[in-house]
Amino acid sequence: MKVVVLIKATPDTEAGVLPETALLEEMGRFNEALVAAGVLLAGEGLLPSARGVRVQVAGARRTVVEGPFPDTEGLIAGFWIWEVKSMDEALAWVARCPNPTGAEGRFELRPAFGPEDFGEALTPELREQEARLRQEADKAR
Repeated sequence: MKVVVLIKATPDTEAGVLPETALLEEMGRFNEALVAAGVLLAGEGLLPSARGVRVQVAGARRTVVEGPFPDTEGLIAGFWIWEVKSMDEALAWVARCPNPTGAEGRFELRPAFGPEDFGEALTPELREQEARLRQEADKAR
């Protein structure tokens, strides 16, 4: 199963406080372990919300709202995408992870939808399209 691990923002990450070299080294070792185990599919840290935008959608209308965004509680400082056997395995990896945001941090783990989760709404034609698009995206990398 694919799990997206969201690293929640803190006041420091939103202020653009960069990690010390020691933490970067520790995170590098953790990422190496994820790669060696075949778990890591992708991952990045994100710049503060002051550098981002939100797009609000109402029907055909799109409204762009520039950051920073005031609600640190809902913001993300980074993410990984992991391929694991279960949520328990993902939690075991998080238990080994250094805290990437400093003294106190939070992770949110969310399973990604798989084709089976859509039931009959995902017709054979749509499943074929999904498979083709994934192949094309993989080739483009």
